[in-house]
Amino acid sequence: MKLVSFTVEKYRSITKAHRIGLDNTTILVGPNNEGKSNILRALVAAMDILTRGRGDDIRGARKLHGFYTRNFYNWELDYPIHLQKANPKGESIMILEFELSKEEIDEFKREVKSKLNGTLPIRIAISRTNIDISVNKKGRGAKTLSLKSSKIAFFVSSRLDFEHIPAVRTAEAAQDIVNEMVGKELQKLEIHPDYIDSLKKIGELQQPLLDSISSSIKTTLKQFLPNVKDVKLQIRSEDRYRALRRSCEIYIDDGTSTLLQYKGDGVQSLSALGLMRHASESGARGRNLVIAIEEPESHLHPKAIHSLKNVINELSQKYQIVLTTHCPLFVDRVFINSNIIVNNKRAKPAKNIEEIRKILGVKASDNLRNAELVLIVEGEDDRISLIALLKHFSDILRESLNNNTLVVDSLAGATNLSYKITQLRDTLCVCHSFLDNDKAGKSAYEKAKNEGLINLSEVNFANVAGLNESEFEDTLDITLYQDMIRNKYGVFINTSKFNSNKKWSERMRDIFKLQGKDWNDKIEKEVKNDVSELVSAKPDTAFNINKKDSFDNLVVSLENRLKKIREMNVVSG
Repeated sequence: MKLVSFTVEKYRSITKAHRIGLDNTTILVGPNNEGKSNILRALVAAMDILTRGRGDDIRGARKLHGFYTRNFYNWELDYPIHLQKANPKGESIMILEFELSKEEIDEFKREVKSKLNGTLPIRIAISRTNIDISVNKKGRGAKTLSLKSSKIAFFVSSRLDFEHIPAVRTAEAAQDIVNEMVGKELQKLEIHPDYIDSLKKIGELQQPLLDSISSSIKTTLKQFLPNVKDVKLQIRSEDRYRALRRSCEIYIDDGTSTLLQYKGDGVQSLSALGLMRHASESGARGRNLVIAIEEPESHLHPKAIHSLKNVINELSQKYQIVLTTHCPLFVDRVFINSNIIVNNKRAKPAKNIEEIRKILGVKASDNLRNAELVLIVEGEDDRISLIALLKHFSDILRESLNNNTLVVDSLAGATNLSYKITQLRDTLCVCHSFLDNDKAGKSAYEKAKNEGLINLSEVNFANVAGLNESEFEDTLDITLYQDMIRNKYGVFINTSKFNSNKKWSERMRDIFKLQGKDWNDKIEKEVKNDVSELVSAKPDTAFNINKKDSFDNLVVSLENRLKKIREMNVVSG
């Protein structure tokens, strides 16, 4: 069972948000005070009413209205204030549309004794005095279905669970979760004879002390209230059980073992998120789970945000996630339509990345405005060479480079990789990297990977067989540039002494120095730029045919990523 759309009418600032499509991950984005949090909270109220009741309680929803309003909805606060005077009986409406599998359709027919065509829209209307749950269908059979609303609610709640992770995530919230988890587990002990006997013994040890205190209190009270005959203190067995279930403290050792409540806001927030995730997953018990998260970036530093993004991505593979955010990192750059723009009190799916950038106030440079994918390379010489080579060896990449849907951007040094990826992600760009297979390239990749910025599917290295370290120039044919090196620098490289197992720049340094020439960073940069100009002029003959495997794989990787992005955009559209 999957929640595929949500409609909300007359809830707080939202007049009407009609049929918001929900996917595995749905991201609500928009300026402050425009309603994205209110849409999420309306979803929380509707899902809580539907899933927390569990059948019999749903049938008594009208009688238990005080419980529901206290926990999920307060008409005076949640029904639009500007409508309350004219509509004292006004209702907030939420419509949840569920998609059922073939097996669930058969189960529905068997349990509810009604047929469905695959979708089940449930309407929840909440007024000042009532909650009404019905099936939002028209035509023949609609009335019969609505009469079975309690059975239908039970059918849904037995197959679907829901958890809400609020923006304020404190140590107290984490403590509540742990207490509930520990309580559930310890409750299993309460039927064990040894446990029962132990608690009985504790009661017997406590009672003389309670009796003594009772006597003391009685003596004191009789001085003020002469008619008092007796005072008795006792601890109920259930209270003793409950006290043992909930006497738990959380210590976090992140270098120093400390009570969670004394950790910083970021640690408290992440701990609460992690515990909420654990409780959500363990509590689902085979049911589909919908998790609503408010502003997951709250209180977190950039590295933690990236790690959390990866956790949310993993969760979305199994469950449905709906979240609100101001952070570009959480925007779905592949399924554009999964981003719901909330503006002017209304909600609509995003049509393109530029629309999302505008609503978040993100400014992208002109060359990145239409970019679907950005290829990150180490230096400007690599950028010049690869643009020419990619255009020559791939029709798909040539077209993408010409219309700026694929852009090649340089780092000015591998150490800047993490910064560059973060910068590009903040402008809502999807990235791929092509790095030298040397210490600097590998170190930059590991750093970015540890920060949650990149994974192995998003990078290619300039590997050359037989070399422990290699860089892009190692893949080129020496005949491309040997004459230029001889004529411009007076260095002969067509010699066995240039053919060592070192990477290209080290071999070039050694041959320059061996032949009495200076070599430094400035000269290296100049030589590499000269080589890149030759590659750009002659891409068809630039490669050593036996050393271009890493480039060939880069082409395949880029073509596949562009294809996937475009397919997803078609599906989203």
